[in-house]
Amino acid sequence: MRAHYKPFRENEGERRHSSGKPRTAPMAISSRTAQLAPPSRSGLVRPLFEGAPRLLGALALALLIAAPVLVLFVYVGRPDEGLWSHFVRTVLLDHLRDTTLLVAGTTIGTLIIGAGTAWIVTLYRFPGRRILNWALVLPLAMPSYVLAYAWTDLLQVTGPIQTTLRAMTGLGVHDLWFPEIRSLGGAIFVLTLALYPYVYLLARAAFLEQSQCALEVSRTLGCSSGEAFRRVGLPLARPAIAAGLAFVVMETLADFGAVKHFEVATLTTAIYRAWYALGSPVVAAQLALLLVGLVAAVLAIERRARGRARYATGTVHIFRKRREPLQGAKGWAATAFCALPVLLGFVLPAAGLILMALEEQHELSGARLVQLTVNTLQLAAWASLIVVATALLGVHIVGRDRTGPAARLVRLATLGYAVPGAVVGVGLLLFLGWLDRTLDGLLHAVAGRGLPWVLTGSLAAVLYGYLVRFYAIAHNPLDAGMAKVSPALVDVARVLGSRPVRILRRVHLPLLRPSLLTALLLVFVETMKELPATLILRPFDFDTLAIEAYHLASTERLYAAGLPSLVIVVAGLAPVILLCRMLDRRRPNIGRAAAEALTSSHIDRRA
Repeated sequence: MRAHYKPFRENEGERRHSSGKPRTAPMAISSRTAQLAPPSRSGLVRPLFEGAPRLLGALALALLIAAPVLVLFVYVGRPDEGLWSHFVRTVLLDHLRDTTLLVAGTTIGTLIIGAGTAWIVTLYRFPGRRILNWALVLPLAMPSYVLAYAWTDLLQVTGPIQTTLRAMTGLGVHDLWFPEIRSLGGAIFVLTLALYPYVYLLARAAFLEQSQCALEVSRTLGCSSGEAFRRVGLPLARPAIAAGLAFVVMETLADFGAVKHFEVATLTTAIYRAWYALGSPVVAAQLALLLVGLVAAVLAIERRARGRARYATGTVHIFRKRREPLQGAKGWAATAFCALPVLLGFVLPAAGLILMALEEQHELSGARLVQLTVNTLQLAAWASLIVVATALLGVHIVGRDRTGPAARLVRLATLGYAVPGAVVGVGLLLFLGWLDRTLDGLLHAVAGRGLPWVLTGSLAAVLYGYLVRFYAIAHNPLDAGMAKVSPALVDVARVLGSRPVRILRRVHLPLLRPSLLTALLLVFVETMKELPATLILRPFDFDTLAIEAYHLASTERLYAAGLPSLVIVVAGLAPVILLCRMLDRRRPNIGRAAAEALTSSHIDRRA
């Protein structure tokens, strides 16, 4: 045994001449030294964030994002003239009941459609599978409130569906029964169509990474296709599906436009009602804290459902190597099951929006539409630059230390995406109002004259709200891209005398270009679609496409709301097309990364 191990030890540390004298292997030792000990920093430029500056920067970033939520606790227990007790006695239970039913119905619907379609397109071959594989993602381009407007017009008495059916059957208006879309069931229907792609993306990525051997063994043991899905595929994909469902629950809790249009009493509409109708910041803050508590409970349940699992498995036995063909009635049934969500969630609503825009009777002038588009694009562009720049700063604060307190604080900042837009709006108004009053009092004490409110009701407040809401969307792609940058490149640049700013410009930015473009695009489109935070924080006489569509729809001018809604959908197609291209590359790790960029960026898996 010793004779076998001795040459192995000699080759690791040293080699011998023919004379028997040892000779050091310089390449082996130098490479090992380079891995174990970083180069000496004597005479080199230190990193931009290190030691105490790193911790202080991470703390400042976490407080910047958490301020709108922390300020809500200040209003707990403040006098509210009996409005809170009146709200609790009269309508709070109704809001909680409708919110619970809405979340339960949407969760069940997205689970069935998202996980079911993901399993079918991943495991089987059937007519139209290659098209439906990426077409199932298209409803991501449709915000829930746009879907609500489109389906309201499609299903109303004067809409195209009922009109066509009456013309074909000869029945009258009162002879043809149709379900009422403006109801709790209609809200569940619309939110399910808008949110199922998030479950589909993560479930599809998890199914692609599962071992084919496990399914083949289950089939040899007598399991049918449905039993293999229920007993093997679904449990293995549980962490990914739980993450997708957690996102669905949080988006359902945060939704405002669709539920307000359908007159469904949820906690989000209650916050808006308490702020504007009752004029009570105290009641609005307490309702916002109740909603934040529900979101925190969802995150805790999601983490418990995942356990310690990151993904189902790391095996690379890909399903596409041998997909089971479905022929005849089974194949067409699979096609119909996968095509129906695309038809209901994108094709018909898009056609309805086009018809609404064509039939619009000059409710929205061309100059008004151009002004709304310019406002939306400018706001989205500034928000993208500010959010991505802040995220880039946060990534540099963390640096190589991904387990220390600074890294944990920065990851806490990514949880801002889990806070509903209405909560962000109310919290920011309270926080910025306190800042304005404080500045006014200081100026009165020092200069004897006050200062008008400059923060509340300004574009700066809107951009701040976007920073809190969408920081995670920019942080996660940049963090993933920074993890792929070799530390040796930075060390070499430092050895050559480059300063931190030059290293950022010459090393990090070129390598992070794909991540930067992805982050900019995602923040840009999410900003264009954001409704509740913009509605609460915007200045007077400043409207965006989303706000204009909401105002027109709320005053029963659906045809006029079709044109701005259509512009929002066209803009939302950009990240969806990017995601579809990633899915078409036939690499599960790329599809999983793209899915996380759009779905699970609100939940940091290591927080």
